[in-house]
Amino acid sequence: MDKARILIVDDEQDFSKMVKLNLEDTGKFEVMTLSSANEIISHVHNFKPNVILLDMVMPGIGGIEACEMLNNDPLGQALPILILSALDKDKDKLLAYKKGVVGYLTKPIEKDVLIAKIESALYFKSA
Repeated sequence: MDKARILIVDDEQDFSKMVKLNLEDTGKFEVMTLSSANEIISHVHNFKPNVILLDMVMPGIGGIEACEMLNNDPLGQALPILILSALDKDKDKLLAYKKGVVGYLTKPIEKDVLIAKIESALYFKSA
């Protein structure tokens, strides 16, 4: 079975590296990290991820704006997006869900919970 491709977009590079290592250690995932959402569409077209993990708060283009960019792209709009954010307010979660995200996880996140959410997003995408 091919590895699922995961695109992590988060300006906290240490966090991204840790998540990348944890996911790749399972042998189930190939992971690319971006420290900003500025080039998210071109990376989506080149890397062709199966799931996107997206931070809400980043310099420049934040998570909501990145969701809007993806929603306006034929390839991007078909991808499940999971938010990984330190923001834990219902209004932030509601806004993200209104932009089409399939899950909202609050940092810090346990490895097993993250993997379960990714696998769930992959399952529902293929269903």
